[in-house]
Amino acid sequence: MTVQAMTDEWFPVGLFSQLDEAGRQTALMGEPITVGRDAEGNARVIAGGRTLPVRVRYGHVWSSLGEPKKELFPIPEADQPGRRFVDVGVVRVRCSPLRAVENFLDIAHFPFVHTDILGAEPHTEVQNYKVEIREDVDEVWATQVKFYQPQAAKSASGGITTEYMYRVPAPTCSVLYKTCPPRPSEWDVITLFVQPLAEDLCDVWPWMALFDDTTSLTDLIHFQQTIFLQDRSILENQIPRLLPLDPGMEIPTRADLTSVAYRRWLKRHNYTYGAQLVAQ
Repeated sequence: MTVQAMTDEWFPVGLFSQLDEAGRQTALMGEPITVGRDAEGNARVIAGGRTLPVRVRYGHVWSSLGEPKKELFPIPEADQPGRRFVDVGVVRVRCSPLRAVENFLDIAHFPFVHTDILGAEPHTEVQNYKVEIREDVDEVWATQVKFYQPQAAKSASGGITTEYMYRVPAPTCSVLYKTCPPRPSEWDVITLFVQPLAEDLCDVWPWMALFDDTTSLTDLIHFQQTIFLQDRSILENQIPRLLPLDPGMEIPTRADLTSVAYRRWLKRHNYTYGAQLVAQ
């Protein structure tokens, strides 16, 4: 399977705050890499004796096995004064990195997987929302997404109808904008940065940019990790393990419009590492 299209993308490979000169052993798309700091304290990524390109952004170190054709995608809220930036840590998941992103885009599973937190019966209907591939920025966007949630965020008290926007700026990354309970005029930002270790194994690095001056850092991290650990059990049992890109392999519903657009966008760019192209 060709991997060149994704080889030239940026991927998260670790938290900058956790780096040291000894380095951390990990992998990127099946290739062993070492992520650490050089003598000046700068991030450094080595693969097979070769120094890889590096960026440090959103609390994470980013690298690429190839030659990225563009800079790392922007998240303007990362430069907004007053926000709390939360490095959630990492969760290893035995699934395709593309499956991990698609699951993050799925609204319909909230009442059944994140019961009494992000959803609850009988509030199971996914209302109509808008999905598009924005050609000017080459990203998948879902907007006007609304869902009732018993506890939309750690800062929320009581159930509210939460509004969401989803954005896919890179094949293994997604940015979620959602109602900010303390500041209704702003959006909380929750991201999923996925490091493809192999086609069926990934490290997931959530990161948040929030307006929340009261919740402890420990509680913020625990809340988000709880959500994703609930997802992990679902992801590790999905069949097939790779993400099917043939439209006939899985039957979508009206609630799956974002997933359909994401898969179409992946095929358009030949982002096939972690994907299954034909039925087996």
